[in-house]
Amino acid sequence: MKKRKLGENGLEVSSLGLGCMGMSFSYGLPADKQEMILLIREAVERGVTFFDTAEIYGPYTNEELVGEALVPFRGKVVIATKFGFDASVDPRAMKGSGPVLNSRPEQIRQGLEGSLRRLRVDAIDLLYQHRVDPDVPIEEVAGTIKDLIQEGKVKHFGLSEPGVKTIRRAHAVQPVTAVQSEYSLWWRRPEEELLPTLEELGIGFVPFSPLGRGFLTGKIDGKTAFVKSDFRTTLPRFTPEARKANQVLVDLLRRIAERKKATPAQIALAWLLAQKPWIVPIPGTTKLSRLDENIGAINLELTSDDLREIDISTSKIGIQGARYPEALEKKTGL
Repeated sequence: MKKRKLGENGLEVSSLGLGCMGMSFSYGLPADKQEMILLIREAVERGVTFFDTAEIYGPYTNEELVGEALVPFRGKVVIATKFGFDASVDPRAMKGSGPVLNSRPEQIRQGLEGSLRRLRVDAIDLLYQHRVDPDVPIEEVAGTIKDLIQEGKVKHFGLSEPGVKTIRRAHAVQPVTAVQSEYSLWWRRPEEELLPTLEELGIGFVPFSPLGRGFLTGKIDGKTAFVKSDFRTTLPRFTPEARKANQVLVDLLRRIAERKKATPAQIALAWLLAQKPWIVPIPGTTKLSRLDENIGAINLELTSDDLREIDISTSKIGIQGARYPEALEKKTGL
């Protein structure tokens, strides 16, 4: 497994991480816990050293899963988790506005103790603010993380879906090691301001949903039926009409994949890896076959001609549907 460095603070991880959210949260019914423990351990055996979870996933159950799975590999893997939502408030009671933001220092500290316990570690390798809290100055958040780093409870500071002004303000107080935001061939807004800012400041980038929440695998079309509890049923980009319209992007990936003897998912991941050497995608899966498929993207070389073809072709494709419902979109800085 090839390695990459996130930021300039010495955090080295596998070139591809594993997003663990979907194992117990958001994409329909939770998978079998023991099967997911085995899957995570198989990922380690294949060289994956970077695992992503969050307090709100479940809530709590995903951290417990990741913690139990990675106990045998303590000190050999990097676990990233997140704070910033009040996990005690049921988002269903918020009338569609999503979870409640809460990044007050006391909430950060309280949440951290729970994360340490569930993950069964003495320190969090990479701790992200899950979403920027407009009611708490980012300098106060960064200062709290700085204290926790000095106390030995956190090793690296990260931000998820922040705007570039927020990144600069936080970085001035406590160096940010990594920023996590959605980035893929069907969501390229980070290229406008975010990526240039991260390159300037020496911050690593961790794209979540690098396969467009599964759409770029080519296994989803306008006729695909999702169970009611699947988060994608609430997303404008996943209406049957939008899925049908967006197939043109998958068709492009499929054509290139056939030529390269690969899969659409591998082309999508290889494209991301080719953008910058400090980008580490974290595709999620609940299947060993998909894990192996994703890992295969690391050794897939896209030539300059391949990349040029993708850029020219995708520039002519208008993706249909917003990422999130309007109320949730407001909770991101992008």
